[in-house]
Amino acid sequence: MNIENPSDRELGMDRPISRRDFLDGVAVSVAAVALGIGGCAKPDAAYPPDTTGLVGQTNAAFSIAHQLRDGTFWQNGQTSHPTRESYDLVVVGGGISGLASAYFYKQRFPNARILIIDNLDDFGGHAKRNEFHVRGRLLLANGGTQSLDGPSSYSPVAQRLLRDLGIDTKRFYRYYDEKAYNGLGNGVYFDPETFGSDRFVAGFRKIPWPQFFAQIPMSRPVRESLARVFTDRVDYLPGLTVAQKVHKLQRTSYADFLTRHARLDPGALPFLQTWTHDIWGLGIDGLPAYQVYLGGDDYGVYPFPGFVGMDLGDGRGHWGKPQEEPYIFHFPDGNASVARMLVRRLIPQSMAGHTMEDIVTAHCDYSQLDRPGNDVCVRLKSTAVRVRHNGHPAAARDVEIAYVNDSKLNTVTAHQCILACWNTMVPYIAPELPAAQKEALAYAVKTPLIYTRIVINNWQPFKKLGVSQVIAPGSYYPYVGLDFPVSIGDYHFPKDPSEPAALFLLRTPCKPGLSQRDQHRAGRRELYGTTFATLERNARLLLTRVLGRAGFDPVRDILAITVNRWAHGYAYEYNALFDPDWPEGGSPAERGRKLFHRIAIANSDAGAGAFTNMAIDQAHRAVTDLLEAGSRLP
Repeated sequence: MNIENPSDRELGMDRPISRRDFLDGVAVSVAAVALGIGGCAKPDAAYPPDTTGLVGQTNAAFSIAHQLRDGTFWQNGQTSHPTRESYDLVVVGGGISGLASAYFYKQRFPNARILIIDNLDDFGGHAKRNEFHVRGRLLLANGGTQSLDGPSSYSPVAQRLLRDLGIDTKRFYRYYDEKAYNGLGNGVYFDPETFGSDRFVAGFRKIPWPQFFAQIPMSRPVRESLARVFTDRVDYLPGLTVAQKVHKLQRTSYADFLTRHARLDPGALPFLQTWTHDIWGLGIDGLPAYQVYLGGDDYGVYPFPGFVGMDLGDGRGHWGKPQEEPYIFHFPDGNASVARMLVRRLIPQSMAGHTMEDIVTAHCDYSQLDRPGNDVCVRLKSTAVRVRHNGHPAAARDVEIAYVNDSKLNTVTAHQCILACWNTMVPYIAPELPAAQKEALAYAVKTPLIYTRIVINNWQPFKKLGVSQVIAPGSYYPYVGLDFPVSIGDYHFPKDPSEPAALFLLRTPCKPGLSQRDQHRAGRRELYGTTFATLERNARLLLTRVLGRAGFDPVRDILAITVNRWAHGYAYEYNALFDPDWPEGGSPAERGRKLFHRIAIANSDAGAGAFTNMAIDQAHRAVTDLLEAGSRLP
C-alpha cells in the first residue's frame, strides 16, 4: 500500500496485516504475516470464510448483474454453451432462503436433483462467516445476518426447520455468557468534526442522566434538554386515545416527535441521529416514531427516549420493546451456522458432524459442493442472467436457466425454478414476467450496510475504559463493540481481556431528508464509490481515538481487517412515512412473489421483512406454490 499521508503511517495503514486491497473486487496486492504475536495466519487462502479485506458483495461479483441492469450484457454477442445438465429444480440464490427452498423441495421429493447457483464466492448470502486464525486459535464472527431474533415467535414452519437441523434455541441460555461483560458498560465518543471536541464519556445508561449529560461537549441548553427528555415520564400526546396516539406516531418521524412534541432542543439531534442505523439503515429523521418504539434496542445500548410516559396500551412504558426473549440466540458466526447446517443436510459429504455444536468448527470441503454425482449441487461464482420457459410459459415442460461462470455463458434446464435472489434483480433475470409483477418486484430497495471486523491483539483497552461497546454518533462508523460472548462445542470466545478479539464496527450510509428508498439508493452509490483504504482508514481512526486513551496502538494492535460490504443488504421494510397503506394482498411484496407457471420467488424481500425466519417462511411458501401448481402443469 502506497502511504503518502504521514498520519496514515501513525494509524498503521502501511502495516503488513491480514488484508487485501481490491480494485473492482479483485485482489491486486496481499500483505500478510503468518507468525508471532503480530500476525494472523491464513491456513487456506482459497477458503472463502477465511478471506480478509473486502468481502461480501464485491464489484467483481456484481459486474455481470450490473451489465444486465444497464442493458449492455446481451449487446456483446453472448454465445451460450448448453451444459446438457437437467435438474428437477434450479434455485437462483444460495442464501438462507435459497438453501431452505432446496431443503423443503428435497423433503417432498427425496430423489430430486437440485442445482443452486449464486454469484458470490460463498454460500449463505448475507449470512456470511468470517474466520480469523490468530496465535494458533480460531476467532469467528458474523459478517452479515447476526442472530435468531425472538425464535419463540417464529412460524411453525421456521421452528420446525430449526429443529430438523438440530438447533435447540434453549441451549443458547448456556452457550451465551450473559455475565461475561459484567462490570463493563457503554460509552459514547464525541468526534471533533461533529461536536467540536474529542471526548469519550463512559457510564452511558449506568449513571444518572443529568450526571452523564453534564459531561458531554454540547451547549448547556442542549445538555439540559437531553437530561429532561431522558428523565421525564410525560405523555407528550395528552388528550388522545391509544389508537389516536399510535396513528399519530406512525406518521410522525422520531426526530419530529422529539423536537415538536417532547420539545427536545433541535441541537441535540446530532447526538441521536444515527441510533437507528443498525436496525433500519436510516436515521431518526426517516423513521416513524411508533416504529422506533416497537423496534426497541437489541444491544442494550440505545435507550430511545420519549416513550416512558406515553401509555401506548401495551404495558411497555419503558425503553423500547420488552425483552420477552433476550437477544442471545447467536452462533459465533451468526446465522452462517444455519446456512452451513442446511448445506450439510443437502450435501452431507461437505461437512462432518450433525449437531449445532460441531457445525461451529466444522471445516467445509468446498470441492464437494458441485460434484457431478451429487443429488444437490451448489455452484458458486455463477451469476444468473436469464430464466425462461422453453416454449410458451403456459405449455412449457421445463425452464432454461442461463448463467455466467468464469466468463462463460452456460445453460441448464429444470422442471421448475425458484428465484431466491433479490426482488430488484428478478425482472432482469426473468423477462417473461408480466409488466405489473416486474413493477412490484422493483419497488423494494434493499438497505446498504458495512459490517467491518477488526482483530486486535487484546481487548484490555475496553476493560480499562470500563465498556464493552461504544456509540460514536458523528463518526464514520457510529458503533464499535466487543463481539457476543458465545462458546459452543469446541469454540470458546476470548473471555480473558489479554486474548485477541474480533471487534464489530457498523456503517449504514444514508442521506437524511430523502425518502427511505432514495436514501438506500444514495447509500449504495456511496458504497460503490468508496475504496477499501477509506473504509480501513476510518476504522483505524475511530479505534485510535476511542481506545488510544487506554493504551491501544493501531500500528501494533490491529492484526486483521475484513470489510463485509452489503450494497444490497437488509430486505426493504415498509415505512408509514413514505409507503402507502396497501390492502391485504396488494403490497408490492405480495404482488411480486406470485407464481409464474414453473417459476416461483423466494427471499426475505418477498415478505418485506429483514429476518432469517422471513427468508425461511418465504422459501416454504415458494415450494408450496410450485407443488400446488404441479398437478396443473403439462
